[in-house]
Amino acid sequence: MTVIELLRTTLAGMNLTAIDARLETLLENASKKEPSYADFLLEVMSAEADARKQRYVKTRLQLAHLPYVKTFSQFDFGFQPSIDERQIRELRTLRFIHEASNVILLGPPGVGKTHLAVALAETAIQAGQAAYFITAHDLVTDLGRAYREGRLDRRLRIYVAPKVLIIDEMGYLPLDDLGATIFFQLVSARYERGSIILTSNKSYGEWGSIFGDPIIATAILDRLLHHSSTVNIRGESYRLKERRKAGLVPLPEQQQSEVPASTAARGKRNHSA
Repeated sequence: MTVIELLRTTLAGMNLTAIDARLETLLENASKKEPSYADFLLEVMSAEADARKQRYVKTRLQLAHLPYVKTFSQFDFGFQPSIDERQIRELRTLRFIHEASNVILLGPPGVGKTHLAVALAETAIQAGQAAYFITAHDLVTDLGRAYREGRLDRRLRIYVAPKVLIIDEMGYLPLDDLGATIFFQLVSARYERGSIILTSNKSYGEWGSIFGDPIIATAILDRLLHHSSTVNIRGESYRLKERRKAGLVPLPEQQQSEVPASTAARGKRNHSA
């Protein structure tokens, strides 16, 4: 058996698959550059470490159940000038995760709340943190089913375990009494233990209508906001912007100019009168 064959057998036995895949290239580069033993060993081990990190990140991204992968570089901050980019840069440091603090993204539909939430989750995963994404409706439905089947405590642990839990679309549908109570239990269980990134189209003053009870809404907000950052987005929908680009929706000035003829005629008659 040749030395190369012995090397491959040893690498396979130690499950060093990345080194095995790049062995010939690594040896060829070493023969040309003639690095020191330490430099060559570092290059070899770095190849394996980088490959393992990529596999780890890929697995974490799959386990996170993100609806898509979006990054901060893909976000058009120029289209949403209401966002404080300094605040976003601070959040990207992930200090809020180490402090078990929360991030609440508020704004109307289509302004990029979910994009920013996913980008924060992706950044956290790249940094080695576990994250999990779910809509508020699916979360409450899942936990409600677990409650009725007598396994709520066990199911709650699934949502308490990740360092970052992303809850999307809070407020699009109101919760019943059971849903509100279960959501309060989850927020309480994660309080000062793990971070929640939450998106909502409702201002805090409207959360009483989400939970059907201003008292429980206040209790939930008390825990969510004690350690938190709020990102308020006041802008136009990206989806509406893209539809306008495609000519599917008229521009505001066009809408103003496109007054129906009958309306214009009535206006003239009224003016004459």
